[in-house]
Amino acid sequence: MDNDKTINFKNNKENRIIYKTFIFINKLSYFLSKERNNNKLYKIIILISLAFFSKITGKEIKKFRIIKNTKVCICTPVKNENRYIKEFVEHYKKYGVDKIFLYDNNNVDGERLENIIGEYIKKGLVKVLDYRGKKKQLFNIMNDCYQRYYQIYDWLIFFEVDEYIHLSNYTNVKFYLQRDAFKNCEIIHLNWVYHTDNNLIYYDNRPLHIRFPEMEPNARNNVNRSINCVKSILRGHIPNVVIKNVHLLTRKLKRCNGFGNPEVFKGIHTLNSDFRFYYIDHYYSKSLEEFIEKINKGDVFQGQSASFKYLRVNSYFRRNKITLEKLNFIENHTKLNLTKFKVRLKK
Repeated sequence: MDNDKTINFKNNKENRIIYKTFIFINKLSYFLSKERNNNKLYKIIILISLAFFSKITGKEIKKFRIIKNTKVCICTPVKNENRYIKEFVEHYKKYGVDKIFLYDNNNVDGERLENIIGEYIKKGLVKVLDYRGKKKQLFNIMNDCYQRYYQIYDWLIFFEVDEYIHLSNYTNVKFYLQRDAFKNCEIIHLNWVYHTDNNLIYYDNRPLHIRFPEMEPNARNNVNRSINCVKSILRGHIPNVVIKNVHLLTRKLKRCNGFGNPEVFKGIHTLNSDFRFYYIDHYYSKSLEEFIEKINKGDVFQGQSASFKYLRVNSYFRRNKITLEKLNFIENHTKLNLTKFKVRLKK
């Protein structure tokens, strides 16, 4: 069981109201101090509010976490993601990420991120970097982002547009990353939790968590998991880091899981999978129509060969139900021969 005590102060209605009020004051004072470049102002407001709440409750408040001057960014390659990019940006904005670096890997004449998230770019939350038309650029993108920004940010998150961080006990990623358990960690690995297609064939514009609430069977209790992959958060201010692995980033640094415990791997699969509190909601397939679009576009790492498409379809049916309607839809939109899957269906 996670032993973090921040959740213990929210056991009843009165405490929850106090907690939310304090968090609001905490965020507001942090914003004001950043705007005025005055960290003392932040500390003064927090100390006054702590004293005030202690007075009205008759007890000392020690279990609230104060946002330290921790800077967090996320580095993300983007290709044909305009349908989802606003939802993605809003998610990480709510979690308190300081900056979202989007590496635009669309085709030269392809869609433009600025058409969807222009307001976030103008406000400075998002920066778009031009990688348009470049092929198989994933490692270049990851290394470029770290080398550009590792001296500025304390933590750099390397997730993609279909990966949404989930922190059960925290409303702000900074609270989470400031845990004492991570004091000696240089890379934090969070497990994927796959979401199924919910047997949806076609796209609609509802949010992902509404359309695809169903998780891969037994994901929460870690029974018979088909795959235990992770994505990673890398500590900044470490020179000479070279990222060589999409999931683990690099094997040379001190690695831990979402609880701060040393992580053990077999290949890229973790042996300490834990999905209770801290994980990544991975909307891998979405609807079948969206999945077909995904494998047709390829990605910034593997391209879009026929064998690649077939492997993706095989992966899709490891965690989604096989139906004849789905198989026919895939054959009609990819020109793949799925006879083996149809034989499996008949069995």
